Amino acid sequence: MQINGDIQNIKQYIVKRLEALYELSVPIGQLSTHELNFEMLEVTRLLGREVAVYLNRQGKVLQVSVGDTATVDLPEFKSRRAESRLTGIRCIHTHPSGDTRLSEPDRSSLRRLRFDCMAAIGFRDDKSEEIVGSLGFFTGDMSEDGTEMLGHVGPLPERTLHSINLTYLITMVNKKLSARSEKTTTEEEERAILAGLDCGRTLWPIDESMAELERLADTAGAVIVGKFIQRREKPDAAFFLGRGKVSEIAMEVQNRDATLLILDDELTPSQQHNLEQMLGIKVIDRTALILDIFAQRARSREGKLQVELAQLQYNLPRLGGQGLVLSRLGGGIGTRGPGETKLEVDRRRIYARIHDLEAQIDSVQKNRDLHRRRRKLSRIPLVALVGYTNAGKSTLLNKLTGAEVFAEDKLFATLDPTTRHLILPEKQEILLTDTVGFIQKLPHTLVKAFRATLEEVQEADLLLHVVDCSNENYEQQIESVVEVLKELDAVDKPTLYVFNKFDCLETEAQKLAMLHDREGICVSAKTGENLWELQKLIEHFFSEQQVRMTLLIPFAEGRLLTELHGLNAVKETEYRADGTLVQVSLPASQKDRFLAYRVDA
Repeated sequence: MQINGDIQNIKQYIVKRLEALYELSVPIGQLSTHELNFEMLEVTRLLGREVAVYLNRQGKVLQVSVGDTATVDLPEFKSRRAESRLTGIRCIHTHPSGDTRLSEPDRSSLRRLRFDCMAAIGFRDDKSEEIVGSLGFFTGDMSEDGTEMLGHVGPLPERTLHSINLTYLITMVNKKLSARSEKTTTEEEERAILAGLDCGRTLWPIDESMAELERLADTAGAVIVGKFIQRREKPDAAFFLGRGKVSEIAMEVQNRDATLLILDDELTPSQQHNLEQMLGIKVIDRTALILDIFAQRARSREGKLQVELAQLQYNLPRLGGQGLVLSRLGGGIGTRGPGETKLEVDRRRIYARIHDLEAQIDSVQKNRDLHRRRRKLSRIPLVALVGYTNAGKSTLLNKLTGAEVFAEDKLFATLDPTTRHLILPEKQEILLTDTVGFIQKLPHTLVKAFRATLEEVQEADLLLHVVDCSNENYEQQIESVVEVLKELDAVDKPTLYVFNKFDCLETEAQKLAMLHDREGICVSAKTGENLWELQKLIEHFFSEQQVRMTLLIPFAEGRLLTELHGLNAVKETEYRADGTLVQVSLPASQKDRFLAYRVDA
């Protein structure tokens, strides 16, 4: 255990006391401990020289240094320094004079080495053992001359210093630094660690679920630097994964210089808060990750409204963090009540914005209802493409209709629904709608927010359930889609299974296994194979829904002819002396109304 600085003339028992500082640790999120402070100050009393310790965010002492009466040598650390975040190390040092205000060299070192914070401690006076100290930290703001602004509190009693939530302070400063950096430079990559919980009772194997989480993270633009899987019977109420596993992740955060932790399941607000406090980095769950991808992919006004609504509904219960540390550190004139706290103001504004968004989405829904009524009057059936994300729905729509919908081999390439007109081989007209892809653990907030879009699924006459048959987990993907259809009350809709990408399969046996007990077809949207047969299958479905009849409508019942034309049912017309003879193809639900006029052909 190395002691930095000149220790040649220091007695061996004092060196031993300095080395013992390496054995002490500090709780995560706390600046220091009384034991550490007291030992440092006792050595300072004996030597009359400064003592400094450097700790990481897990509270481990990395270096111990001694200096002279004025300053202490600063060791070099192997840590990445970036303008967009702090270095992850804090310095606590003694002032032999007892004046714990930060000196100019202290402030200069804080800026140059980008410490999380710099603390100076001392005894209140020569005879007292009461410890006081001051704290310097970055605010995340820039002064008019372009230099980093520093905050400062103290001298304060030791107990007050230890009550400062250091992790929350660091997180808030890093967010401000990152946001400021994004305005002036290209966006810096987010280095993510993935973590999942295996309770042994889910439909998906944990390895497959984590592989999908990695694809989601890649789609969002994160760089994966580590993965963790915790196996336990149920989630930990406080830390989801359990404190021990989080401690492991904390070390990996330091080793990999990670800036983000992504959990494979939805976290409660308190679990998310506790993890951020313990790790000192941003923590999100699968829901937040999907919302981020949706925010990137939304192009239409409707899509943007629905994404913003889902984000606000997700974030609202997560507003209440721990005690607004930065505001408390500022303190003093201009910060006292009466009036609402910032938290209350934020919550009130979010409620107002949610209400506004819901009103705008209701307006969009009314426009959709109008278009839907017009479509029903035209009697053109609606066919909706549903399926797991990246199953090939957009490619299939493009191939069948000649549309130019954006299609990419990434999750959630399609967010905004697209409807195109398609004429089938026997001249049957249909409307084909592409919808947003489903996924396992699809957040309920998304289903609720996208109700206007997903109503196309509820209103469809036929669902084409597109399945990526090249994916070995296609059965689990089918189950995930069925679960969402249940939530939409659309699980009983007539459905044809379209097993896409079957050009990737090697044997006929594999193809036959997929279609067992399912009405459907294997196709390749990429090569166009079997798409003609798919269209014939769709047409056959609708022809089976129709009843062909020959009707003789008396001239006095001319209104019935008008109704039949309104149903787009009349195929042939012949005028006779006793009335109008028509060949019709009627929806089965309308058959009984016209049975009285039926004649043999």
